[in-house]
Amino acid sequence: MTDIEEKNIEAIRQNLLKDIMSQKVKNVKPIELSDENFMKSVASEKILVVDFWAAWCGPCRYLSPVIEELAKDYSGKVTFGKLNVDENPNVSAEFNIRSIPTVLMFKDGKMVDMSIGAVPKPMLDARIKKLLN
Repeated sequence: MTDIEEKNIEAIRQNLLKDIMSQKVKNVKPIELSDENFMKSVASEKILVVDFWAAWCGPCRYLSPVIEELAKDYSGKVTFGKLNVDENPNVSAEFNIRSIPTVLMFKDGKMVDMSIGAVPKPMLDARIKKLLN
């Protein structure tokens, strides 16, 4: 095999790897949390950002795509989750969730930050960056 052929094969490999990696990032979505798996998820993730929401909540529908964008932006660094408060009353009560959307941020198994309401992406982004430092 010539040097040119080897370089072409390597370029093809690199392009395929980029395609595979970009598909993985595109498919990153928040995990579905429940009363049953919540505490295990908090304990097992280094950083977990949880969106407490409900299907009937207008501001929750505004925040949902923001959470999904952030999940893509922080893929591999931060885990994002969503917990439907109507379907999971125990965790909602345990964390005294009274307004939705509420976003709780956990680091090393402990709640370290909270955001209430449909806040813009840059606001959540800044808080997440603080968690990473």
